[in-house]
Amino acid sequence: MDKNLKRMATMHRMQVKGLELFYQNGYYNTSVDDILKSLSLSKGAFYHHFQSKEDFFISIIQNLIVQKVYAVLIEPVEKCDNPFRAIESCFENALETAEHNNMDFGFILSNFMTEFNRRNPEISKYLKDIYKVWEVNLVSIFQKAKTDGYLERHVDSEAVATYLISSYIGIRTLMVEGNCKALRYQYMQQLKAYFKSIEQSNLVS
Repeated sequence: MDKNLKRMATMHRMQVKGLELFYQNGYYNTSVDDILKSLSLSKGAFYHHFQSKEDFFISIIQNLIVQKVYAVLIEPVEKCDNPFRAIESCFENALETAEHNNMDFGFILSNFMTEFNRRNPEISKYLKDIYKVWEVNLVSIFQKAKTDGYLERHVDSEAVATYLISSYIGIRTLMVEGNCKALRYQYMQQLKAYFKSIEQSNLVS
């Protein structure tokens, strides 16, 4: 294998394991030694690829967390004709996946945003940038929905985006310790009712 490809494969393996440990235990409760032990690597191997634990985590944000959020919550609703049905399907799929995940510790982005808030401005900025991309994407979708005749023109697109993000983060947090199936069902029923209240009247059956 080409040396550069081998290096990239090693870094990816380290990032995947690092994200797993940070997600499960928290960034500040996970040491470099914990990561090395789980990977059977030496400190020299770690510092050959990353300058510090912080540098390692930033690489995880850039290479894994961005991709996860985009693949689960952004890409599925892009370029869809009816944004309401697309978001319903997207959220339903994401929540069902979480429901059947025995190692669910909540929504990964919000977990880390909370942990780093006021503790590490640089990492917080990277995480908030992902949040902003998600928010801007939703706002754009709802602005287009007004033009396409799906969303009532008087509705504030930014307010809808804020509501969706905050409610999704909230239900993911509750599902960690609650009855996942019941919570998912209740949330989706209320989400659909909310969408009906802001859809163009001619679309609501």
